[in-house]
Amino acid sequence: MADAKVIPFDDDRSRARRRPGGRADREAAAVRALPGPQQGPQEPEGSQEGLAPAVAGEAPGADAGAGGEAGAGVEAGAGGWERRLAGGLAFLRRRITGDYEVDEFGYDEELTDQVLMSLLRPLYEKYFRVEVKGVENIPAEGGALIVANHSGTLPLDGLMMQVAVHDQHPAGRHLRLLAADLVFVLPVVNELARKAGHTLACAEDAERLLRSGEIVGVMPEGFKGIGKPFGERYKLQRFGRGGFVSTALRAGVPIVPCSIVGAEEIYPMIGNAKTLARVLGFPYFPLTPTFPWLGPLGALPLPTKWTIQFGEPIPTDSYAPEAAEDPMLMFNLTDQVREQIQHTLYKLLVQRRSVFF
Repeated sequence: MADAKVIPFDDDRSRARRRPGGRADREAAAVRALPGPQQGPQEPEGSQEGLAPAVAGEAPGADAGAGGEAGAGVEAGAGGWERRLAGGLAFLRRRITGDYEVDEFGYDEELTDQVLMSLLRPLYEKYFRVEVKGVENIPAEGGALIVANHSGTLPLDGLMMQVAVHDQHPAGRHLRLLAADLVFVLPVVNELARKAGHTLACAEDAERLLRSGEIVGVMPEGFKGIGKPFGERYKLQRFGRGGFVSTALRAGVPIVPCSIVGAEEIYPMIGNAKTLARVLGFPYFPLTPTFPWLGPLGALPLPTKWTIQFGEPIPTDSYAPEAAEDPMLMFNLTDQVREQIQHTLYKLLVQRRSVFF
C-alpha cells in the first residue's frame, strides 16, 4: 500500500481546499474525480423546449404529467445512488493507493468529511437534535480560538461541537480540537483523533494552528469538568492558569466563548470508583444509574436535547505582543471568558423546556 502524501501545514493548498461551500460541493467534487465522462450541469437541448410551456404559463400535456414527473424522479434517484456508489468506490481506491493528503499533525480532511462526519451526523441531528446559535460569531476566515465548557463523562460534547462548526458555518470550516494526553495513548482512539484533526493540548501546537488560520477548540476545565458529579452540573470548574488566553494573544486571534447545554445529562455521574480508576490509569471511573450495572447497554447515552451557542468574539489583536506575559491581563481575560460562558449556560437552562425536548 502506498503512503499518503504529507503536505506542509502552512501550505496554501490545504486552506484553499477548505474555503468553498458545504457538504454537497465536496460530494460533487468526489464524483467529478472519477475516470470517464461525467454528465454536465446543463440539460439536453430538448429539455429547454419542454420547459417553454411552463414558463409561458401553458398547461403541460398528458405526457408531461404526473407519470412523467414520477419517471423522472425514479431516474434521478437511481442516478443519485449510482453517483454515491461511484464516489464511494473512488474513495476506497484513493485510500488503498495512498492517493490522499494529511497535514503534519496527521489530519485527514477527506476521511473526516466523508467518513467520520457521516458517522457522527446521525448522533448530532437525530439523537441529540443539536440546536446551534450564534455560529456567525465564528470568523469566515483566519484563525480563532473557541473556548467551551466541558461535561458529560465522555467527551461527546467536543465531537458535537466539531460537527456544528463544520455543518452550520456558512464557510464549512473545520474545528481542530485540543485533546488531553489520554486520548493519544488509547489504541484506535489515538489514530481516529489524529485523522479528525485533534492534537495535543499544548501551547506550541495551538499557536501554530491559529497562526495558520485554523479554528481551534479548547475546553479548559479538562477532566475536572467532564468528570464532575451530576450534582455540580453546569457549574464551571477552574479554567487553569489562562494558558489559552496567552496563546490567543500571541497569535492575535479572537476568542469565541461557547456554551453547551444538554451534555451534562447524557451520563449522570452519581459516583466515582477511584480505586478502579487508578488501576486502569484513568482520571476517574464513572458510576451512573445504568453503568456498569447494565453492562454495555449502560454505556448508551441518554437522548437529551442539546443547544450549542457561540458567543460574541473577544478580540485580542489590539494588545501588544508582550501582553501575553502580563499575569493580571491573563487573569482578567480568563475570568471574562469564564463568566460569559457561565452566564450563557444559565440563560439557556432557563429557556429550555425539558432535558429531553
